[in-house]
Amino acid sequence: MFITFEGPDGSGKTTQARRVTEWLASLGHDVLAMREPGGTEIGDRVRAILMDRAHTHLDARAEMLLFCASRAQMMAEKVRPHLARGGIVICDRFADSTLAYQGYGRGLDLGTLRILLDFATFSIKPDLTLCLDIHPRAGLQRRASDLAGMNRLDAEPLAFHERVRAGYLALAAEEPQRWQVIDASAPPDVVEQRVREAILKRLAAPAKGA
Repeated sequence: MFITFEGPDGSGKTTQARRVTEWLASLGHDVLAMREPGGTEIGDRVRAILMDRAHTHLDARAEMLLFCASRAQMMAEKVRPHLARGGIVICDRFADSTLAYQGYGRGLDLGTLRILLDFATFSIKPDLTLCLDIHPRAGLQRRASDLAGMNRLDAEPLAFHERVRAGYLALAAEEPQRWQVIDASAPPDVVEQRVREAILKRLAAPAKGA
């Protein structure tokens, strides 16, 4: 099973992805935890470029292609082999982030992005995408409490983050069978319980093609 966490900045994705990884591992599952961009030696180098707040002149197309390059390496080196072995992959952000940020946020053509994403991901889609939804203003306030952790995308204006959130909700509405939207403004323990419930429901469902 391939499970991804998506949502606006400051929604708690990294915390919940870590908690879920530990929980599933405690149940005996073979779990691989990944994050985007990064997760490989090459991907981490790309991440350093993408997250550097000094790179304010980075073109939207170059930004998108860098994300896709990191993602393609992660899929080839880590994700596909683990899924082939029957394991569970938990990924903190995936291809939907590109549609939300570079598509809805930056205004790049969604059709073109979908073609490129299909190529970069080996046409693999998550089995379950958990969207931790929070108003961008509240999410950015959370992020601002950790100034050292603020990155280039966090520094974008509020209007950009509002477009990103709207994009996520639009994507979730397009594929309700894959997406589960969870209110991330709730306390972390409540969010975690809702995440677990969504995963347990999917684990109990018949396998595709069964």
